[in-house]
Amino acid sequence: MKAFPSHFVLLADYGDVPGIITEKYAFSSLGVLNKDSIAHILLNFCITEAIDCIIPLHDYELEPLAKSAVLFGEYGIQVLLPDADNVTDYMDKEGIVFLHFAVFIHGDCIFSSEENSALKKLSSTFNGVFGYNNADDLKLFTI
Repeated sequence: MKAFPSHFVLLADYGDVPGIITEKYAFSSLGVLNKDSIAHILLNFCITEAIDCIIPLHDYELEPLAKSAVLFGEYGIQVLLPDADNVTDYMDKEGIVFLHFAVFIHGDCIFSSEENSALKKLSSTFNGVFGYNNADDLKLFTI
């Protein structure tokens, strides 16, 4: 939320979600979880809710969304993930607890929880929300 202070943020999850709406954010349900059709569920939700940018937070959403990023883009929806060819390189398979977080859009770090961050400008196709303890080892933040 701190990374997007001038945006309205719609937080969504599968199943029952409390119906909270404020001036800056709201909660919404994505419906029943079906891991076989994650990209379809999320694309349909984004179109219906007029979402222009999506940040996946579940590990099982990462690969399907990265592979579908071009399709989302055709509807004007930016998927904040690294390229599909590289997304697995940034997946946290060890359950690391992160000290710091950063958000990248087109290679620019637009937010970092670390004030004097050593994060550098990355490729213009580099996107996502990352956790890190060392700025040289970014991992996608998932729950």
